[in-house]
Order: sequence, then C-alpha cells, then structure tokens
Amino acid sequence: MTNVAEQQQLAVCRLRDLDDPGCREFRIGEGDWPFKGFVVRRGEEVFAYQNFCVHVGHPLNWQPDRFLTQDGQKIVCASHGAIYEIDSGICVAGPCLGRKLRAVSVDIVEGNIVVTGPSSQA
Repeated sequence: MTNVAEQQQLAVCRLRDLDDPGCREFRIGEGDWPFKGFVVRRGEEVFAYQNFCVHVGHPLNWQPDRFLTQDGQKIVCASHGAIYEIDSGICVAGPCLGRKLRAVSVDIVEGNIVVTGPSSQA
C-alpha cells in the first residue's frame, strides 16, 4: 500500500494582491500535518514550492510570507542562508548547493493564483 496524499486545489490569493516580487504562504489540508508551501511572484509569472529547506528540513522562513533575499531576486532560507533560484528552486549557494526545492503545481485562473498539491506532508 502506498502512502500518497490526495491532491487538492487551493486559491492562494489574487495575482494583483501579491507584490512583485512577493511571496505568500499557503496550507493544503488540515490537522497536524497539512502540506505547507509558498508562492513567489516575479512579473506575471508565479512559482510555487513546498516550504521545506532541503538542507535540514525545516521551514525556509521565520517571518510570515518572507522568503526572498533583500533584493528580491532569489529565495533564501532564514536559518542557514541557502539561496535558491526563483524559477527552478535549485540551490545556487549555501550548504545544499545543487539540490532543489519541491515544486508545486501553480496556475493563474481568472486572476487567482491556484496551487494543486497534496493534502498532507505524508
């Protein structure tokens, strides 16, 4: 028996309500182990990833919706300073060089940022 979480869709926010560049956290599912992720806007493009540093396995951010470097050009882990490309999720600097964030399916539907992901972290 495989342990595959059911996929669910979630409208995170309106594209126009997200700064450029900007990020917004989301949760899919309920209970003790919901799937936690975040979206990143860059221009008219949006990318989505699991909120999970591939270096040590904890959330990337310490403050709500804060995932970007000071210049807004990369994703940064607040704990150990790993730097990830926004468009690919690949770590380009820090302790997990070459590893990749887990991408989440994301679309813009009628102006809404919609993610599709598992309903739990399992």
